[in-house]
Amino acid sequence: MKKILYLAVIAAFIASCGKSDNGELVGVSGRKAYFEPEPYGMVFIKQGSFNMGPSDQDVAWAQNSLSRTVTIQAFWMDDSEITNNEYRQFVYWVRDSIMRRMLAAQIEDFAIAEDELGNPIDPPLLNWETEIDPQDEEQNNILNELYLAKEERFYFRKEIDTRKLMYEYYWVDLKQAANKANRYNFETKQYEGAVYNNRGERVEIVNRSSFVFRDVINVYPDTLCWVADFTYSYNEPMATMYFWHPAYDNYPVVGVSWKQASAFCIWRTQYLNTHLTRQGQTFVHDYRLPSEAEWEYAARGGLDLSMYPWGGYYTRNNEGCFLANFKPLRGNYTDDGYATTCKVGSFEANEYGLYDMAGNVAEWTSSAYDESAYIYTHDLNPDYKYNALPDDPPVLKRKVVRGGSWKDIAYYLQVGTRSYEYQDTAKSYIGFRCVRSYLGNSE
Repeated sequence: MKKILYLAVIAAFIASCGKSDNGELVGVSGRKAYFEPEPYGMVFIKQGSFNMGPSDQDVAWAQNSLSRTVTIQAFWMDDSEITNNEYRQFVYWVRDSIMRRMLAAQIEDFAIAEDELGNPIDPPLLNWETEIDPQDEEQNNILNELYLAKEERFYFRKEIDTRKLMYEYYWVDLKQAANKANRYNFETKQYEGAVYNNRGERVEIVNRSSFVFRDVINVYPDTLCWVADFTYSYNEPMATMYFWHPAYDNYPVVGVSWKQASAFCIWRTQYLNTHLTRQGQTFVHDYRLPSEAEWEYAARGGLDLSMYPWGGYYTRNNEGCFLANFKPLRGNYTDDGYATTCKVGSFEANEYGLYDMAGNVAEWTSSAYDESAYIYTHDLNPDYKYNALPDDPPVLKRKVVRGGSWKDIAYYLQVGTRSYEYQDTAKSYIGFRCVRSYLGNSE
């Protein structure tokens, strides 16, 4: 009997190793080949090297960049700046999630308290399948506090209080996690370092959660920037209409700070990955702001040493027409066809298929601004980041802005021109676009 049992165990062992190719190292079987589909609204930027820096004399005598050869890995990039209507999807999602959270606290249909097997979910999830009924008196009573108080209403209009559209988001600080002093010690079975949270406090590392940071930010654009940015200038119609009116749906969103743009990228990442998870797919996608080097590499469109995204040295084509939306002459904003912003894609794309890499609105990058950054950053995917704290001096809150805008002269449209703005400010001439790293190496 023992012999039969022994042979049965041996047979089972051999059967279990049947797929190991006779003991050879063949890797884990059953893994699906990965093919990355083209993301909606994005174009592929292949890997390559280029001469980063000025392609013309330093006419502004800024002395904040020098020419150097760097290499950039492949990535995807939005073919145009994020539009008002695209950013509105983010605002509406935040609004709806706040509404559902308020309703779920009092109405069971708006909460999912159990999974498919009947196990409790703590805390309960929001049920997005249940429709919000604007005619339901109970729901309206619950949601009343999300609207402007009666004494704040203009002509008794019931409107959402945009000050309450707060988005809670999280991110992992890989820079601090990669610090050798913060690594997990396999001998002591614990972490021994400390991290600095987004409030500047030094916190002892307890576990992996110590590297996860949380923040809350208002997501509504600063529509008053149209008035605040200009002295003795009548821009009230833009302040009241630009973000919400359908006439401006396909215009680039402005009045968005660097922190709001970063929060948008995190929301976009989670929005897509949540959908893919429901489809049974592995979520791997991560949207973010482009680094300064990635932005310049994409703006050049493969045309080395060119001053502008379209190549050449001039802002007009052979027919005398301007090639971007900017301020061509002294006060003659309309000489290029537009007084302020224009619809995205109104001018020809560069060689990579990217629109408005010069003019229309300038664009946030993920990089912190330092005049000497080109000297000490790496030549592979160069980047310099600094997570400025609320109490830091303004000089540490500078973020790189690229591309120039509708109100800028041609110098700021050059692909090598660096500029900056403070991360907690919002301007009527700064927007952004997202990028996504390509998985694997491209040819």
